[in-house]
Amino acid sequence: MAGKVLSLLPPLLLAAAGLAGLLLLCVRTRDVREPPALKYGIVLDAGSSHTSMFIYKWPADKENDTGIVGQHSSCEVHGGGISSYADNPSRAGQSLVECLDQALQEVPRERHVGTPLYLGATAGMRLLKLTSPEASANVLAAVTQTLTQYPFDFRGAHILSGQDEGVFGWVTANYLLENFIKITFEMAGPAEDPTNEVQLRLYGQHYRVYTHSFLCYGRDQVLLRLLAGALQTYGFHPCWPRGYSSQVLLQDVYESPCTAHQRPQTFTGSTRVNLSGTSDPALCRDLILELFNFSSCHFSQCSFNGIFQPPVAGNFIAFSAFFYTVDFLRTVMGLPVETLQQLEVAVVTICNQTWSELQARVPGEQARLPDYCAVATFVQQLLSQGYGFQEHAFHGVTFQKKAGDTTVGWALGYMLNLTNLIPAEPPGMRKGTDLSAWVALVLLCAAILLAAAVLLLRRVRAAKLSSTI
Repeated sequence: MAGKVLSLLPPLLLAAAGLAGLLLLCVRTRDVREPPALKYGIVLDAGSSHTSMFIYKWPADKENDTGIVGQHSSCEVHGGGISSYADNPSRAGQSLVECLDQALQEVPRERHVGTPLYLGATAGMRLLKLTSPEASANVLAAVTQTLTQYPFDFRGAHILSGQDEGVFGWVTANYLLENFIKITFEMAGPAEDPTNEVQLRLYGQHYRVYTHSFLCYGRDQVLLRLLAGALQTYGFHPCWPRGYSSQVLLQDVYESPCTAHQRPQTFTGSTRVNLSGTSDPALCRDLILELFNFSSCHFSQCSFNGIFQPPVAGNFIAFSAFFYTVDFLRTVMGLPVETLQQLEVAVVTICNQTWSELQARVPGEQARLPDYCAVATFVQQLLSQGYGFQEHAFHGVTFQKKAGDTTVGWALGYMLNLTNLIPAEPPGMRKGTDLSAWVALVLLCAAILLAAAVLLLRRVRAAKLSSTI
């Protein structure tokens, strides 16, 4: 019996080994291929308060597939936004060097020359261009001089319009979520004010997108306007926490074009005024509501300041300062903000905090801590009163920093547009070739496995026959 068993094992082992090899071959057919070559793109987001660099990558042979372009890495530039170097433009270019050196290391050397590099500037530079076109041009020239020293394919440093910034943010969010239906603000019909409408064709469909950028309503400019209002109206700051005080240089407050109408007729810019916080949610809300004008509208409906806006509907992504503010309320303060009512309660809660109470919650964080009440109140009033979100519409708002591994913002949409990577066809129309190839591969593997099974069965039968004889 032992001999019979031994004579049966070798053909079984051989057949099993062959079957395993075929299985391994089928499973690893795709893996043994060389990984696809990658292409890269770099965008510098030169915002009003800081600059961020984003490096994107995508397979070179699949540039127009949904969601193919993703974020490779990012870098935060130290210091303020490039507009803050208006008096010393060369420093604007120098500030970018550390992040650009990082890009040299992260993008493969052989890809340097073919990697597009863009710089887009937003609100800070838009304001600088309004007040001093020469200073704005000098800053752009300085950053251009720095960027052209690198081996990338530099394609220009430009100031984005508010409309561009909004549309490219819409493209980014929808591209990352692979959903061009009703995210951010698509309109069902034409806008009453054509200046607020952009028409796009994406994934084979036509979209009307509402967009409007309110200059002087960014975080930094809102805080300056509130500071000017607090100096003139109260002599104290109701949005700052009680126990906190700061020396305010009047020149810093009134040099912005956003505070021009609040500027006293006569004042000494070098004067410093000591301003203290009082932790007063009601007065803080009143101060913020003064930033909005709801009294004039020449359209069927407006948001504020006489700007046409259709009813908000669908799903929205709130990012940047919206995300950081709500995230602070959730994670640091431990407050729910799932409804407008909860958001209002959360705002009152944080605005009642004293300086010592806030410091106890976030030890070591001093820079932005005094302003969370003001920004949170502004976000709540902007959404509910400014944009007109009611409770049911607020459920469609997601406060989100990233989609997957990619930061939500205008930068990716900007690069997709300038490099012609925005897909023009529906996803299904572009994925058919890959699917048929996979079907063929699966059928081939199935045929090989079937042949192996037949071979195994025949050898087993032959082994049994020989043992019987």
